[in-house]
Amino acid sequence: MRSASLLPLAATDTNQVHLTAQTRIVAAVIALAFMAFILDMIRRDKLQERYAMIWLVAGIGMLAGAAFPGLLELVADILGVRDTNVALFSIVLLLLLGLALNFSVLMSRQADQITRLAQELALEKARAQQLNGNEPDRPGSTAGEQSGEAKEKRL
Repeated sequence: MRSASLLPLAATDTNQVHLTAQTRIVAAVIALAFMAFILDMIRRDKLQERYAMIWLVAGIGMLAGAAFPGLLELVADILGVRDTNVALFSIVLLLLLGLALNFSVLMSRQADQITRLAQELALEKARAQQLNGNEPDRPGSTAGEQSGEAKEKRL
């Protein structure tokens, strides 16, 4: 009967995050290298600033986790989970789902914008051909047929 009462105490002891000084230093170096990589990508115009903010916040979170390992215990308590690994996995999963949703919205906007720009370009080409006195391109005919037909109409 006594062992059953010790079980909840044993479960709470595993909740603490124990990181050695070496592990914390390595984690901090990795977080700083990640943030330096993001800043370098911004500098080389490979990543826009509005997207870089998401990744810099993630890097700051990694650095905070390395500097303050007890922070993960606090997050686990807030989430109501007993294991800090579950809390960390949940945070990463929510971050990735948020990023996927964000990029899906951006792709949808860009697809609509590409469609609109293609339609505007087609209208501009038709207007330019009308101003030059040519008929707009007909579907199914080649450029050679159209230029030959235009010469015949002029004669």
